[in-house]
Amino acid sequence: MKQLVECVPNFSEGRDLVKIKQITDAIEAVDGITLLDVDPGKDTNRTVVTFVGSIESVEEAAFQGIAKAADVIDMGSHSGAHARMGATDVCPFIPISGMTVKDCIDLSHRVAKRVGDELKIPVYLYENSAQKDDRKSLPVVRAGEYEGLAKKLKDPNWKPDYGPAKFNAKSGATVMGSREFLIAYNINLNTKDQRLASDIAFELREKGRSKRIPNPDSPNLLDGEIVRDEKGKAVKTPGLFKDVKGVGWYIDEFKRAQISINFNNYKISTIHDVFDKACELAVERGIRVTGSELVGLISKEALLMAGRHYLKKQRRTTAVPEADIIECAVQSLGLNDLYPFRSAEKIVEFAVGQTSGQLMGLTSEGFVDELSSNSPAPGGGSVAALAGSLGAALVSMVAALTHEKKGFEASKNEMDDYGNKAQKIKDRLSFLVDEDTNAFNSVMEANRLPANSDEEKSTKRKAVHTANKYAIEIPLEAAELSLSVLEIAVELVKKGNPNSVSDVGVAGEVALAGVRGACMNVLINLPAIKDKRYTNRKKKQVDELIVKAQKLEQGVFRQTLKVIEE
Repeated sequence: MKQLVECVPNFSEGRDLVKIKQITDAIEAVDGITLLDVDPGKDTNRTVVTFVGSIESVEEAAFQGIAKAADVIDMGSHSGAHARMGATDVCPFIPISGMTVKDCIDLSHRVAKRVGDELKIPVYLYENSAQKDDRKSLPVVRAGEYEGLAKKLKDPNWKPDYGPAKFNAKSGATVMGSREFLIAYNINLNTKDQRLASDIAFELREKGRSKRIPNPDSPNLLDGEIVRDEKGKAVKTPGLFKDVKGVGWYIDEFKRAQISINFNNYKISTIHDVFDKACELAVERGIRVTGSELVGLISKEALLMAGRHYLKKQRRTTAVPEADIIECAVQSLGLNDLYPFRSAEKIVEFAVGQTSGQLMGLTSEGFVDELSSNSPAPGGGSVAALAGSLGAALVSMVAALTHEKKGFEASKNEMDDYGNKAQKIKDRLSFLVDEDTNAFNSVMEANRLPANSDEEKSTKRKAVHTANKYAIEIPLEAAELSLSVLEIAVELVKKGNPNSVSDVGVAGEVALAGVRGACMNVLINLPAIKDKRYTNRKKKQVDELIVKAQKLEQGVFRQTLKVIEE
């Protein structure tokens, strides 16, 4: 798996585009860095930058960005709606793939030390990198903001983790660490009243609000007198959602108040649940939610969760392509409210290029032309995977049509299960179309390795063995998945919408072609493996797959004809 770490520094400049460009240029100048997003805010006077790369490249880029921000930003003259304590206010590192949280913790220590030593900027470690329990929370570390930093640094309890315990008037201090994927999200209201936005934010966030005695002359809870304990400390009423932080503010650019939310764990407290509750709380206060916006990027899974939630509320099937689920989420959450939502820019998996492979990104005509050329790849293995994916797409379609069909209300959940399973199989087989070609190319590359010395011969021998095994496992997986398509077809030919029975029959035919075609590609690669126990085991698997597939296809075919003739 490709090593990938994300870095999302927040710089205290959101108005001067020249300065922002200088900072992002310094980041992009580092080899191996992909700049995913630059999101400046005039009222917050803050820019959220998102970039990804390997540990080494991100380590260098983060330092260079912080160094340039220290050069061009003067905190002595900074003001904005967002809390802040430094030119680079916060710099988190997030593991995306091929690395662990510990890798990111170690990375944060190295960058923090360099920033402290070379730039003389105090650095506090937070979240997973925190050295003290009371420094895990960003709001706690940032309390007092830039204006209170000089006093804070004189307190021995707030000695920075790296850098001098001395006030840096120009650059302030930086908070750094490793954290989980955070989603910064704003909910838009049809009011200019910041107090109403704050009132709802306090209800939603985990921290909650100060308990108050209701003011009979005002419906706004913020107008009531704060209840205090015997020590004079405000008594807190917990909020509704765990791992959610929130504040209310007014954004002059859009002439409206917003509830600004940070999701520290979107799987525990989902975007859609928080959004729906915000809508309820807004109506109770005589206002409305008009939509929402993302600051920075979001994970694909968070939007898929939201899309499925709203499709189910509409009593529609969730067994549809991911693009349709995402579109439902975008529309339901009102993510186009302030400006167009572009999935290719805002969803992290799309922004880093984790989309369709080279072959599946072609048009149908382009794929067929590429297949018909004199190159040995793509070949039969890719076609077998494609056949299986087409079968999966067909059975998913039939499940969706049955789900929507009047008279089949009792089978909605069952059809959703079949359809969602088919969608997952379809997506995986689509991936294997390209991966089969990649596996073939790996075999060719391994065979071209030099073998002039004993060491080179050993290296080549291991590389060839590994590549050939992979070229066997890929079509074997395609065969197994295509068999799963047939298993779903067996159920749908009996339970599905009879008007679509021929589609199930066609799915059975192409799924059988997927099984047998993929198995042929397993068999042709087996002679390259000298391990007889391995090859005998694979031959047995192939034989069993073909026998099962042929039996299932015959059942689907006969039942299809029976329904058609009735």
